[in-house]
Amino acid sequence: MESSHLNAIKARFGIIGNSSALLRAISVAEQVAPTDMTVLITGESGSGKESFSKIIHSLSKRKHGQFIAVNCGAIPEGTIDSELFGHEKGSFTGAIEARKGYFEVTDGGTIFLDEIAEMPLGTQARLLRVLENGEFYRVGSSKVQRTNTRVVAATNVNLQDAISSGKFREDLYYRLCTVPIYVPPLRERGDDIELLFRKFTTDFSELHRVKPIMLTREAKDLLQKQRFPGNIRQLKNLAEQISVLEVGDRIVDDVKLQYYLEFNEPKINSSVIKGDFFTSPEGLNEREILYKILFDLKRDVTELKKILLKVIESGNTNAYDIISNNMSIFEDIKPEFSDLQKNLTLPSTPSAVEVSPNPIEIHPISNSNMEEDVNFEDVSAQVQDVTLSLEKQEKEIIIRALKKNRNKRKYAAKDLGISERTLYRKIKQYDLEDIA
Repeated sequence: MESSHLNAIKARFGIIGNSSALLRAISVAEQVAPTDMTVLITGESGSGKESFSKIIHSLSKRKHGQFIAVNCGAIPEGTIDSELFGHEKGSFTGAIEARKGYFEVTDGGTIFLDEIAEMPLGTQARLLRVLENGEFYRVGSSKVQRTNTRVVAATNVNLQDAISSGKFREDLYYRLCTVPIYVPPLRERGDDIELLFRKFTTDFSELHRVKPIMLTREAKDLLQKQRFPGNIRQLKNLAEQISVLEVGDRIVDDVKLQYYLEFNEPKINSSVIKGDFFTSPEGLNEREILYKILFDLKRDVTELKKILLKVIESGNTNAYDIISNNMSIFEDIKPEFSDLQKNLTLPSTPSAVEVSPNPIEIHPISNSNMEEDVNFEDVSAQVQDVTLSLEKQEKEIIIRALKKNRNKRKYAAKDLGISERTLYRKIKQYDLEDIA
């Protein structure tokens, strides 16, 4: 059972949630706060690590001292030593006067070093000295300075991997990690996702005096299934975006929520073909990739037909000169094309061509019969026709699947072999909302 003092801590620092992993992290922070031990907070970006550093400082005997949060990744490598440890006048260009660093300013207080893994190795060595005996030097000074500052560090990377790659000092890791606190990502917090969403939408409605957003049961289930790589930040952005854009009764079902989730997905690079293989980025289904490949192949065939037409119309006996001017569509087959050219022969008169297996032979056709025997159609429209045909077939398949499953999108998507998200997008694309 959750104790009353944990409830009080959550209320004081604005922490929403009841998951066991979150309560465990709060409990560890509460227990370590009265000590002077260094603490390492780990967790994904956006999970709320800085809130735990404030809990530790506010519940410690240093609560009346200075608290400073420093993002080590946001300070340039050339100035981070000066920022943390201070500098003397004239120690470097622009140092027009002496300046105290954060460790001097927070003497008797707490310094929170966020993104500690981004700290340069030289600065890590100086930090280790501070942690071991409270001593440091200002930049450009040989005088020892002392500080009684408590260090709380945080990172969203695996420091063991950083140690293995030589980017983080092992001795500093063990000195920092006296007491570790793990802040769970949002996807591991279960019902907390709904609680946080409700908190963000309620705050927005109170601030802007609008009716709060309500979720249907299906929408709540869908929300809790999301991975939220951006964690609390991402969820807050989603809640505020829905609060701004949603009109009418402001009740969001799973279909509407799916739209907003897709709207916030990172844009996918349209180029899915890489060298001799293709990859399927998340959200791009295999059928769509195959359609793209087919359309690209059709365009290449069209270009080949146009090039061969130039060969016939020009009467040039050197076909390779004409084709080589259009090599852009042969980029991936240049070696093979070079071999093909060795076996290529042309007659001295204009001709239509028939291509047979290697070696390639060009068979002449009389000029009088050229228009009759060779149908040089405008193939540029064929790609569009094929596209429309494929889209029509896909639309009909989707309609059949929806009718078969009585408009249950979950089962229709399963029959089609695609995700519910992709099916929803296709329904919007083909204007099938009335059917679905």
